[in-house]
Amino acid sequence: MAPSMQRTTPDRPVARLVGNLLIFVIVLVALAATFFVARGFNQYREALAALPLDEMEQRIESASGFTPIQELPDLYLQAVVAVEDHRFYAHPGFDVIATGRALVNDLKAGAIVEGGSTITQQLAKNQYFTQEQTVERKVAEVFMALTMEQRFTKREILELYVNSIYFGDGYEGIGNASVGYFGKEPGALDAGECTLLAGIPNAPSAYALSENPDLARQRQCQVLKKLVAYDYLDEADARRIGAQGAGA
Repeated sequence: MAPSMQRTTPDRPVARLVGNLLIFVIVLVALAATFFVARGFNQYREALAALPLDEMEQRIESASGFTPIQELPDLYLQAVVAVEDHRFYAHPGFDVIATGRALVNDLKAGAIVEGGSTITQQLAKNQYFTQEQTVERKVAEVFMALTMEQRFTKREILELYVNSIYFGDGYEGIGNASVGYFGKEPGALDAGECTLLAGIPNAPSAYALSENPDLARQRQCQVLKKLVAYDYLDEADARRIGAQGAGA
């Protein structure tokens, strides 16, 4: 009987090499993540030391045109949440789902095309950090957002946000934008005006009513679609508001 012969496995060295490379890459990624988290945390600590949350709140509340949230139309607040951060009332300041989706889209595009920031993160960025897109700045923004969520209620965060965002044409905050664009206090805004203003801060230089009213109306249509998608409005009401526009 012929002796049995074992098959050699020349692929084993290759598999071992691939495994070692994979481990190396994982370690490298972990070290890079640790580096950026540490830098971001330091940025967050320095920013918070320079401007404590209470002082940030007081600065916004003392600004011209500040409007308490109870004086703002429900539809305006719903529109802001629907178009900017529809899981606002559910997340702790950082939305894992939105961030993951944004990361996938950014990788596909090979550039930063979507941020995935929550309303709380946007408030943190606008009050404490620059608009520069860096990893450590994003980490610092997340730390600040989580801290804000511990200090403020959701309604307080939303109040601070809408009173500090830019609406184009030199108008900062919903109170100034309402008076500047429509000559009325925010509490008197109608449905068309509410949904129009909710869309402008996404790109105020593009949607400012003095510059591109047609683009602003297109953005308003997107806001109305979001309100329907998240059950704030039915389609009939959204069509009516869209057809009438601002001043409806």
